[in-house]
Amino acid sequence: MGKSKKNQQDEDAYGQMTGAIGALVIVTGGLAAIKDGLGLSWPATVLLTAGALVVLGYLAWRIRTGLVRIWAREREPAVDTAQETSGTALEAATEDGPVHTELTTVLVRAGVIRDGEVVLADEVTVEQLDVGTIYQFLLPASRTAEDVAAKLGPIASMLGVTRLHLKMETSRQSEREVHLLVLKEPPFSRPFTAPTRQEILDFSGVPLGHDVTGKMVGVPTFDKASLLVGGMTQMGKTTLVNGVITCLLIAYGDFDLYLLDGKLCGLTEFQKVAVRYEASDDPAVLESMLDELIARVDARYTDMQEAKRNRKPAPVFKPVFFIIDEAADFYVDNGRKESQETVRRNEDKSRKLVSKSLESGISTIMMTQRPSNDAIPVKVRDQFLYRMCLYVAAKGTAKVALGDSYFETVAPIHPALLDANIKGQAVLFAGGSSTLIRGFWFRDEFIWETVDSVLAKQQLVLNEVPESPIKKAIDLMQGREVDFLSTAELAPVLGITEENPVERGKQLTRLLGVSPNKGAKGVRGYRLADLTAAVVASP
Repeated sequence: MGKSKKNQQDEDAYGQMTGAIGALVIVTGGLAAIKDGLGLSWPATVLLTAGALVVLGYLAWRIRTGLVRIWAREREPAVDTAQETSGTALEAATEDGPVHTELTTVLVRAGVIRDGEVVLADEVTVEQLDVGTIYQFLLPASRTAEDVAAKLGPIASMLGVTRLHLKMETSRQSEREVHLLVLKEPPFSRPFTAPTRQEILDFSGVPLGHDVTGKMVGVPTFDKASLLVGGMTQMGKTTLVNGVITCLLIAYGDFDLYLLDGKLCGLTEFQKVAVRYEASDDPAVLESMLDELIARVDARYTDMQEAKRNRKPAPVFKPVFFIIDEAADFYVDNGRKESQETVRRNEDKSRKLVSKSLESGISTIMMTQRPSNDAIPVKVRDQFLYRMCLYVAAKGTAKVALGDSYFETVAPIHPALLDANIKGQAVLFAGGSSTLIRGFWFRDEFIWETVDSVLAKQQLVLNEVPESPIKKAIDLMQGREVDFLSTAELAPVLGITEENPVERGKQLTRLLGVSPNKGAKGVRGYRLADLTAAVVASP
């Protein structure tokens, strides 16, 4: 077989050589004929022939190019006409009725439906709003709303707008039904008026901001749910969360508020109504608050167990909100072993609080301006049911705030597309769907009025509290119009005559049932806010 293959190769080479010799003979004969016919020398004949071939090649190229352009000009309108004719033909030919040409063309070109599939005109409702146009339509039977959600970018391009100009909603009645809002201008180009107190009370749930149409949006409840808020610095997180707290104070009315102000002055406006307020970025302070809240969780679970054991109705607990600003700072150690141990304990206790506390009515709202992989531990982040992300620069950063699988959900909105110049703008991911919102911006006077209203309610509760050592201490501090009294000043008033400072402090703590704090000069004593919170707070 090897010899046969070699013989074949030799024969192919011989044939190619023979053909080349034949071609050379023909070319030489042609040149000789031209030379004899024109009476030219051999060099002139060769040059003349080569030039003639070049000219003929150029003329052939020009003719071909001209024909292609003419054919393209004739075909382009033919394509458009064919599409229009196709739409007209479909309108006339379809057995189900006329076709909505605009939506059909957009969806076909965007790759949502195949060429030949149509959106029927009588299955489309168009509503004009001040901010844009709403299309409500049914897809062909072979398509679902997920097909539209996966192609919102190309659809926006076909409509001449951006992805953020589109808001899509699905229907609970049919997988084929789609509600598509197309905005006239970029979202939140014009600010919406902050809601009134009555509008917040009338909202079904807890409002968090306005959507792109100016409608209030939020979450149905914070019962058994917590919220993680991420976004780059100076994007309006604190203002947004101040609005959330204000809405909570109005919507919930009676609840216990714990504030850990890592920004040191971001949540100060609500200090007076907080059961406990700490302005610190020390991880040890977070651990102290976690311990206090976990103790409340354990006590509540004990009450629930007792109710089940004794076949009694489940106890109803007062809602508790634990809000942490700049949470990432509390999960960073300073390199020392003690600090590393504190951070490690904080991770475990935070996970335990967020995951275990939901059944007992204690919710956590955590904010961070560094939504990176190592900012907040994964085992803590994974416990949050509600997610919110303001502007961030990268997809990976958005995943930290919104969840690793966020971009696989229906109609995700990329936070990197948000306008960084519009503060308080965020993607809210709740209940499996994404909503572009802008947090409320309340006037300081409105926030102060809300806080004062809560304080007035707390005072009514205090007035009804029976006489006790802690009630006597509160009345004393309110009478003197002070926010802090040292242990040495308070103990004699409550009948403690012990001269030893350590023993005197222990007796006072047992009597009041509240832990002391340090005043401005490091003197140990009691804050009015802590005593008040201990009275109005339920287990």
